[in-house]
This record gives sequence, C-alpha cells and structure tokens, in this order.
Amino acid sequence: MLNDKSILITGGTGSFGKDFTKNILNNYNIKRIVIFSRDEFKQDLFKKELSLMFPDKIHKVRFFIGDVRDKDRLYRAFTGIDYVIHAAAMKQVPACEYNPFEAIKTNIHGAQNIIDAAIDKNVKKVIALSTDKAVNPINLYGGTKLVSDKLFISANAYSGGTGTRFSVVRYGNVAGSRGSVIPFFRSLIQQGYTELPITDLNMTRFWISLEEGIELVLKALKESKGGETYISKIPSFKITDLAKAMLSTCTLKEVGIREGEKLHEVMITKDDSRTTYEYEKHYIIYPNLEWWNKSEFFSEGGKLIENGFEYNSNNNNQWLDENDLRKKIEKIGL
Repeated sequence: MLNDKSILITGGTGSFGKDFTKNILNNYNIKRIVIFSRDEFKQDLFKKELSLMFPDKIHKVRFFIGDVRDKDRLYRAFTGIDYVIHAAAMKQVPACEYNPFEAIKTNIHGAQNIIDAAIDKNVKKVIALSTDKAVNPINLYGGTKLVSDKLFISANAYSGGTGTRFSVVRYGNVAGSRGSVIPFFRSLIQQGYTELPITDLNMTRFWISLEEGIELVLKALKESKGGETYISKIPSFKITDLAKAMLSTCTLKEVGIREGEKLHEVMITKDDSRTTYEYEKHYIIYPNLEWWNKSEFFSEGGKLIENGFEYNSNNNNQWLDENDLRKKIEKIGL
C-alpha cells in the first residue's frame, strides 16, 4: 500500500507522528516521509533519534519546518505527496479556552489550508485525526475539531469523483501520550505522592494505545473511499481503577471537573447512529449529505447499528479492571 509512496505528516513530531513514522519505516519501503511541523528543536531531536534507529533509511525522511496556518508553505510541502496524515492541532483545552483566536487559526483555518493544498497538489488521500471532544463539544477545542471534521468530510464534494479523498479517524486521549493522565500520575508517584487527584470519581474513559491508533489510520489509508469517520472498538475503564493500577496503595482525592472536561467520552452520538455501520473491529460513520453515493463510497461488510445507539465510555460492553490496566501499562512501558 505505501511502498514507493510519499507520505506527509502534519504535527509529525508529536506522540502519534513519531510512532507512525517509525511504524512506516519498519514495515514499508517508502519513497519518502515528510515531517511537517513548526518546532525546529523537536525536529532536530527526532532526526537524531531516527538516525540511530534507521541509519539506512534516514535519507528517506524529510524535515519540513512549517505551520498549517501558512497555505503557501503547505503548497510547497505537498508537491509530489501521495498521502497526508493531518495530526497537527492545538489540543490543550485550557490553552484553547484562553487563546480562542489562535485555536481557530490552527484547527479550522489550518484544516481549510490542508484541504486546498491537497486538492490543488493532487494528493491521493488525506486522513485527519479527530477526537472524542468533537462529539457534542462543550469546550472550544472540541468545537474547532467538530468544524474541522465537517470541513474534511465535505471536502470530498469539492475534489470530485477522481480527486483527493478525505476521511477522518476519531479516538480519545491515547494511553501514555502527552495529553493523557498516565504521565501525570506517574510523575506524582515518582515524586513520592501517595494521594492521587481525581477530577470526578465516576469518570470513565476509552483505552487506546498508540499502536491501535496507528492501525486504525493505516486501515483508513488502505480502505477509505471518502467521507468516512472511523472509530475503533476499544474497551473502557474507570479513572479510579487506573490510579489504583498505577499505585495500589494510593488514596484518591476528588478535586472537581476541570474547565471544559467531560465525565464520559462519547465517540458516536444517537443522531449519528442512523448512518453508522458496525464492522469486526471498528465503526464507520458515513455522511448524510447530498453528494454521498452509497454505491461509490460504502465499504462492504458492515451492519447498520441500532437506531439510538450511543458509543459512550460509560455504556461500553468492554471494560478493563485494575489488573487489566496494570498489564497494559506494563506492556507499553509506562
């Protein structure tokens, strides 16, 4: 699928971008992979890391300084690119709340720039990473990602039947990534704390590892026809069980939900259920738009889910207990 292809990752020095790059270099004979991001220091560190890990392939990696807000720079970077993975975003909820115009410039205007550049530069496919916070958003970050998702889905109507195909992959905080609670708990434990703060004792989350997130993106790259939103079937867990899995003797202190924080993660709403199909290991939400043609864009093998179904971390049929979480944390080296 990716052999002899050119791939570009926006936000390529983030947690996802780094692991995705390593996966591609390990498993495919690519033509080149472009790391597009705005932090030259992170790019330098990543280049040194890849040089040690892949001395015979580092010549295939390009480090491109740029910002998704800069359309001209994107046009230059997208020249000759087959596939784009759009992972760049302002993701920190408090930062987006305090700097709303900046969040809009990156998450919304940046998405539009990606779309324009991809269509005009004849990119084959764009896979945009989304978040559970885009579903029924209660904070600005979620609101900007909702708009971003809508832009990417509707972009298929503008690219034409044989043009660039755009799809979305949605999941919550990746276990162990900078935005997850695991590194925070780990830091407190290493400092000797035995009491861990929990924003709400009833809080639940979905569990997805970076490896599982990468697998879903690769599936979307391989199978997408345009307009899909891919969602993995993944287990849920209680935040209290996660804390106990990391330190069995800890005590828990409820500190109150933070600004813009949800009690449970939602990946599929009841309204989305009317156009959501279930597959063996994932769901796909198809667009309910005039241009979408089932005979052209539908992936066979799916079953329409029950009307009114909501994929919520609190009503999931798969759960991880303390022991399960402990094993998973050990497996990913956290």
